[in-house]
Amino acid sequence: MQISQLLRNKGREVATVDGGESVRVALELLARHGVGALVVSPDGRRIDGIVSERDVARGLHERGAALLTDPVSSLMTAEVQTCRPDAGVHDLARLMTDHRVRHVPVVDDGVLVGIVSIGDVVKARLDELEAERAQLVDYIQTA
Repeated sequence: MQISQLLRNKGREVATVDGGESVRVALELLARHGVGALVVSPDGRRIDGIVSERDVARGLHERGAALLTDPVSSLMTAEVQTCRPDAGVHDLARLMTDHRVRHVPVVDDGVLVGIVSIGDVVKARLDELEAERAQLVDYIQTA
């Protein structure tokens, strides 16, 4: 399965935050959208970074509550792992494992077109396994 197919199934909406916004605003957006990470972007097309719940938790541990008024850009990961829509789910799973990331923005011709989480990858893989199982059962029953 390609990432483009996964995005067709789950949607292409990406929750973003401007790097100049406060960490408190980022937390509000994470909660409102029910997601674990936000793409840091000034326009919803270009990627400046990514900030996750994990980043906020670690930042709070290191800097304390004052972190909440700091800009997102002070907390974000600037070197973002991305993938293309024509990448395979298995390749993306490998990238996520190798780089220890849970959210990967999808970029097409330099433009943000979606985001995939580790949960999306697991669901896609489970769907593939269920389809294979159903095909095997059908084959056995017709043989």
